[in-house]
Amino acid sequence: MKVMPTPLSPDPSHVSGQGEVGEPLRGIGIEQRAHLGANLLILARNAIGERFGVASWPIADLPELHTPGATFVTLMKRGSLRGCIGTLSAYRPLIDDVRANACAAAFSDPRFAPVDAAELPVIAVEVSLLTVPTPLSFTSEADALAQLQPNIDGVILRVRHYRATFLPQVWEQLPDAPSFMAHLKQKAGLPADYWSPDVVLERYQVEKWKETSA
Repeated sequence: MKVMPTPLSPDPSHVSGQGEVGEPLRGIGIEQRAHLGANLLILARNAIGERFGVASWPIADLPELHTPGATFVTLMKRGSLRGCIGTLSAYRPLIDDVRANACAAAFSDPRFAPVDAAELPVIAVEVSLLTVPTPLSFTSEADALAQLQPNIDGVILRVRHYRATFLPQVWEQLPDAPSFMAHLKQKAGLPADYWSPDVVLERYQVEKWKETSA
């Protein structure tokens, strides 16, 4: 199965932690999270639409939007990927991160031509808000695979100058851990069967919100 790689936008500061929630979600309840998600979707769509002179929908000036957050913005067109760009570290306000990643997914994803105005009505937006990545300790590849939680964990792989990530959503296409890891290594530019003591793995989870499929 071919999985489209997900480019990363610049990651100037790596944030470490113990799997804790990102700052925007800390201390807020389910209803507040839903309200935040709805505003993030509007924010992402507004950022794309502004390029074409489309009038923006109003958003609530939530305090969470001004705290640091790391997001991925995914665009789907009739069930197929149309763009996906994100950041792994919360180094800028959530409002700025979503805007920048929405525009990058629409206009700067190297796998696709830029989105044009005629596509806007048939594109569905998804925003994923990442938790703080947590280092994974393991003694072998088999040990690492045994610790991964399908449909829950996003994974970051680093080997010297090679780096790649898969969002938890990729488990829908690659439901078993060996295939998931093999494709992740290929995405990073490594052979599917590569393994080395230099391999560094981190995992994270996401809170995601998406528009109704277009």
